[in-house]
Amino acid sequence: MQKRKCVSVVQLRKLLTAAICSIAFMALVSVHVQHVIPSSNDHKFNDKIATTRDLQRWTRELAPPHLSKVLFPPPKSNVSRGVSRGISDYEKLWKPPSNRGFLPCTKPTPNYTAPAESRGFLLVHTNGGLNQMRAGICDMVAVARIINATLVVPELDKRSFWQDTSNFSDVFDEEHFVHSLANDVKIIKKLPQELVNATRIVKHFISWSGMDYYENEIGTLWEEYQVIRAAKSDSRLANNNLPANIQKLRCRACYEALRFSPRIEQMGKLLVERMRSFGPYIALHLRYEKDMLAFSGCTHDLSQDEAEELRIIRENTSYWKIKEIDPIEQRLKGFCPLTPKEVGIFLTALGYPSKTPIYIASGEIYGGESHMAELRSRYPLLMSKEKLASIEELEPFSNHASQMAALDYIVSIESDVFIPSYYGNMARAVEGHRRFLGRGRSILPDRKALVRLFDKLAQGTMTEGKSLSNKIIDLHRRRLGSPRKRKGPISGTKGMDRFRSEEAFYSNPLPDCLCRTQLPHPNTTSHIVR
Repeated sequence: MQKRKCVSVVQLRKLLTAAICSIAFMALVSVHVQHVIPSSNDHKFNDKIATTRDLQRWTRELAPPHLSKVLFPPPKSNVSRGVSRGISDYEKLWKPPSNRGFLPCTKPTPNYTAPAESRGFLLVHTNGGLNQMRAGICDMVAVARIINATLVVPELDKRSFWQDTSNFSDVFDEEHFVHSLANDVKIIKKLPQELVNATRIVKHFISWSGMDYYENEIGTLWEEYQVIRAAKSDSRLANNNLPANIQKLRCRACYEALRFSPRIEQMGKLLVERMRSFGPYIALHLRYEKDMLAFSGCTHDLSQDEAEELRIIRENTSYWKIKEIDPIEQRLKGFCPLTPKEVGIFLTALGYPSKTPIYIASGEIYGGESHMAELRSRYPLLMSKEKLASIEELEPFSNHASQMAALDYIVSIESDVFIPSYYGNMARAVEGHRRFLGRGRSILPDRKALVRLFDKLAQGTMTEGKSLSNKIIDLHRRRLGSPRKRKGPISGTKGMDRFRSEEAFYSNPLPDCLCRTQLPHPNTTSHIVR
């Protein structure tokens, strides 16, 4: 009897073992099939790009060789160790900074009223590139509210370096812009016909002006004129010390009303989906374009012929006021964009593996492949809108710098990590928007400190490795885009330099448009502290 029992138990164990093995085998086959068969959408763009279909491959190369001497185990063995290392890699490289309880809060206060009766019409000529114009448009919405004006849909800059002929509706969703701000400011698409030839005053609003200037100096112009034309729009409104409702209106204008046009939004989302097919990605705003280098006077690692070409461009561009620039001094002060080579060293030191997908958010890189070769040798998976989309798909946006920049803006906002090589208008705009949304890491390179380290590498007094990596990681622990209060002026600065030294409103809309939540008490709901 006891012998029969033993036989039954043994048979039962065999059956259970066989069943478990069958289930495991079917699961393995199922996963393998899913990886091997791409979706129909993949064929539309992956024919152009050599890549594997393993979307989690980024977890397998955890760090450059000098950061980890232990090779990552193959996926079939030591699985638990691989998972833990993958989690560690995510924490170190990709995990978004904590929002520390801050959430968007753009609704006006209870005493906010509908727009007052219009006293006249405000025409706006924006200036600069896409992001400079974006900030200017949002400021002019607030100015129109302050001076009780009807805002005419702003005119985009067609005379700047890029010579872009785009109209407002080509870049932005005009209908949404007009209607979403209806409770704040009256906006019309065109000046009424009877006022087209009316006498108007053209004003250069004083930079970083506050309520007194607009209410008293500009507001009194309505006594003589029905139309005021703002000759420029950039930096015409103070960053700080404005009423809460004006600051919140700026955020509603920037982050809710000023959407891109539907066709730009659609193409931008398509580019994001295509980047996501490679796994988590970095959006690198590589500001190494001809206009930037000519304007800043930065010539590090350029040939004499290239430096002279840039000097001539700067000399012949009338609205760039500073002509004589010392490139060595500029670089040592941290005023120059990182070169593509320096960006490669920086990313390696931070620990990003060579298989990291990187989206290059920029126009044409100065010098082309000759200046990109060293970055590409470290990070072969460099993508751009031109690589992710076909010529036919990009054709409607080509030859329009603002529309192409808008595509880069969307991919940058949606990236897992955003890194600008220079802290210019796009870097500030994307950083602020991501901060507002609580979206991923935004790593802002400390260029002044990095230049000294890069020079030591060039001089041979330091080598790439663990020591350099630790220094660069330590430098950037507090530069990941986490919520913090906007910085005021630098101590000791006066006049316009004082305003210029402040952190820009749109690069950090806290505390005006981000409010801290409180942990809920038992039986109560959480609420926002305004």
